Amino acid sequence: QVQLVESGGGLVQTGGSLGLSCAASGRGFTINAMGWYRQAPGKQRELVASINSAGTTNYADSVKGRFTISMNNAKKTVYLQMNSLKPEDTSLYSCYLRQVLTTYWGQGTQVTVSS
Repeated sequence: QVQLVESGGGLVQTGGSLGLSCAASGRGFTINAMGWYRQAPGKQRELVASINSAGTTNYADSVKGRFTISMNNAKKTVYLQMNSLKPEDTSLYSCYLRQVLTTYWGQGTQVTVSS
C-alpha cells in the first residue's frame, strides 16, 4: 500500500506563486510516474502535469510556461511549482502515483487564486 501526503496549497493573488509537494510512503513500491490532476466545481478533471521515472514531463497546455513539475526519486516526492497564477487555476489539486497496474491518489489540496 502506498500513501500520498500533499502540502502547499492555499490562497494567493493573481500573478503570485505557490509550490505543491506530494510525498509517497510505503514499503517496497515502485514509481512509474507521478503527477497532479485538478478539478474545479462543475468542471471536468484535468491532468495538470506529470513526470515519469525517466524524468520526462508532460503539461496541460493551459499551464505550459507557468508550472514546473519535478521529482526527487530518493525522497519519492513530486513537486509542482506554480507561477503567474490566474483565477482559472483555482481548483482542488490531487497528486497521483502510477504503477503498472495500480494508481494511488492523495487527498487533494485546495489552490485558490484571487483576482
